[in-house]
Amino acid sequence: MTNKIRAAIVGYGNIGKSVLEAISAAEDFELAGVVRRSVENLPLELQNVTVVDSIKKLNNVDVAILCTPTRLVPEYAKEVLSLGINTVDSYDIHTGIVGLRDELDPICKNNNKVSIISAGWDPGSDSVIRALLEAMAPKGLTYTNFGPGMSMGHTVAVKAIEGVKAALSMTIPTGTGIHRRMVYIELKDGYKFEEVAKAIKSDDYFVHDETHVIQVESVDALKDMGHGVNLTRKGVSGTTQNQLFSFDMKINNPALTAQILVASARATMKQKPGCYTLIEIPVIDLLAGDRKSLIKRLV
Repeated sequence: MTNKIRAAIVGYGNIGKSVLEAISAAEDFELAGVVRRSVENLPLELQNVTVVDSIKKLNNVDVAILCTPTRLVPEYAKEVLSLGINTVDSYDIHTGIVGLRDELDPICKNNNKVSIISAGWDPGSDSVIRALLEAMAPKGLTYTNFGPGMSMGHTVAVKAIEGVKAALSMTIPTGTGIHRRMVYIELKDGYKFEEVAKAIKSDDYFVHDETHVIQVESVDALKDMGHGVNLTRKGVSGTTQNQLFSFDMKINNPALTAQILVASARATMKQKPGCYTLIEIPVIDLLAGDRKSLIKRLV
């Protein structure tokens, strides 16, 4: 296939590794390189990959897939867009999404580029499903129940708290969109558990939920990348009451996040300059292949 989309992976943790796998499986992509802090002591899968410490050292990049911690996304997105490269990310602070979109949109337009933000599975693909459910029943209530499973965004947020050596944040659904956060941590020497636990509970990721912090000897012994969601909407179609819809999935968290990121990277090549969320992107633009063939197969 000619004219493949050249994608760079920025950040190489759990999501970055899964993005590498997703790009390798996509016939319309080729890897431009991986950007990470260290270019030494590379894992086996990066031995034959171009690895650099700055995206400026890569050539002919169409789109950068940002796999950095959420709180670093705005900084990296601004830098990369200013270099004339499209971006996608899985920014997951729900209350900050509109602000980030407003912040990046003029940068995109000034550089004639596209950014698709918050393009993981939630926010992201779940957002699209919520929008579709609301179209099916405009009046009503939708509940999003996550888990039980590991939240990558929350886990990364805990790791950034001073005094935390290792962490795992588990999301436990209690129903009607309410969740309990079970946070397991290993402490660094010299820190008091009570003070670290208080800092975790005060963080924006946790302050709105029931949060329990537990000190353990080994976080690794507890870690499982599995997650899931149940979306339920009960509402009204036209004037007909009691329409009930339910969507369930059980997934590997990094793998699904990576797949949505790669699909969104594909979609950046088909949009007018600007910053978008996933509900603003035509679903067909996420898919590889001829448009008419996709319509024939899927409609």
